[in-house]
Amino acid sequence: PILASGQECNPTAPLPSDGQNFYIGGRWVEPADQAVPPIVVTDPSTGARATSVNAGGAADVDAAVAAARRSFPGWSGVTPAVRRDHIRRLRDVYAGRQEEMARAISTEMGAPIDFALESQVGAGLYHIDNFLATLESFEFERAGEMGATTILMEPVGVAALITPWNWPMNQVVLKVVAALAVGCTCVLKPSEAAPLSSLLFAAMVHDAGFPPGAFNLVTGGGGDGGAGELLAAHPDVDMVSFTGSTRAGAAVSRAGADTFKKISLELGGKGAAVVFADVGDDLEEYVTQVVERCFENTGQSCDAPTRLLVERGVYHRAVEIAKGVALAHAVGSAHVPGDHLGPVVNFAQFDTIQKYILSGVEEGGRIVTGGPGRPKGTDAAGYYVRPTVFADVNNDMKIMREEIFGPVLGMMPFDSEQEALEIANDTPYGLTNYVYSGSPERCRRMARALRSGMVEMNGEGVDGAAPFGGMKASGHGREGGVYGLEEFCHVKAVSGWED
Repeated sequence: PILASGQECNPTAPLPSDGQNFYIGGRWVEPADQAVPPIVVTDPSTGARATSVNAGGAADVDAAVAAARRSFPGWSGVTPAVRRDHIRRLRDVYAGRQEEMARAISTEMGAPIDFALESQVGAGLYHIDNFLATLESFEFERAGEMGATTILMEPVGVAALITPWNWPMNQVVLKVVAALAVGCTCVLKPSEAAPLSSLLFAAMVHDAGFPPGAFNLVTGGGGDGGAGELLAAHPDVDMVSFTGSTRAGAAVSRAGADTFKKISLELGGKGAAVVFADVGDDLEEYVTQVVERCFENTGQSCDAPTRLLVERGVYHRAVEIAKGVALAHAVGSAHVPGDHLGPVVNFAQFDTIQKYILSGVEEGGRIVTGGPGRPKGTDAAGYYVRPTVFADVNNDMKIMREEIFGPVLGMMPFDSEQEALEIANDTPYGLTNYVYSGSPERCRRMARALRSGMVEMNGEGVDGAAPFGGMKASGHGREGGVYGLEEFCHVKAVSGWED
């Protein structure tokens, strides 16, 4: 079923006016260089211009970094309890403006309004609560293993936080709150595709009463001399925490190399879901979970299981299950209430997905459902994609090797546990893999052997304190819980502390 475009309602959240300023040193400031072209924010549901925001240049980045540097001695010097109190106030401000945040996210990146409120905005609140709980027992001063040395966990310094468009508040909170919690000061540079939610978040930080310069925000581009590249190379930035594409992550690493910054990268993924025949009667439940997880957020998640490997004895049945699940997905405007898939973020992403679907056909994949083009009944100017399932693919195909970032699933059979493991690990990525089996021993064997930062077994997700991150081309560094706090710390060994 497809939602009719006539059901669409306009977003009602107040969007930033044209030329929205930067947040630097505790106040909203105009760009230093008025010649830098503004960023046009497009509503993915209609393809129409929603608003525009300013793009920062070198002078703006310098000002933001300088403000963070000035604030660092004071903010890092207060007690952890004081920092927790500020974060609690931020939590209360955030909780009171959830609907406004949901409408901003829905407008900028196309998450359907109900999903934006429950999942996108909800993720931010979830992570704030988890960090507050973790801070209660986080040890900034620790006894060394041999007893004679004390270990101090100290803030890295000024952190540049570069966040993506696909889960705006999830990533902003994981970086900003963790950095501030341990005493870092920071400069946030959100994706140019989704700046509205971060501008609103900056207003929340201001209302929570953080000291001037502890948090700063500059909107702008990433590469080609944009604010992101300038931050990554800036000599007064001590650390860059980046979430985005593998290509951009490599560029961030190169930009920060000359100044020996600490670099934390959360990059792309090409997760495999491995379903064994011994799941028995749970086959339908598990295949449904995989398809739903793949299509969640219109397929725009780095940890999505986009490769579905099924033991040959139940493969054909699994394909039919996946087909039915995909066909049940409605597609429509992000501004319409309901449980449906929205558009992808912009035309560039829409075009990329279309090319991948055509590539899958050209390389011999069998389209079970979906395919190229827009779903019937959707706005011809919006960036809507047909939920697509390919069967009978192989792991050499482009759609199985590269991150598509859209609602596209590839399915293939396997004959043995060893073969499934080899296929799953045959990828440059290593973020999340998924295992489904009736045998706990097999699940554990697979989990140990899979080359990824995370493994989910039989549909059970990792908890909020678990470290989120990967290996290989999926990056390094961890977010969430104790590991997410430690990511923004230097480790210092001190002798004679107790004397």
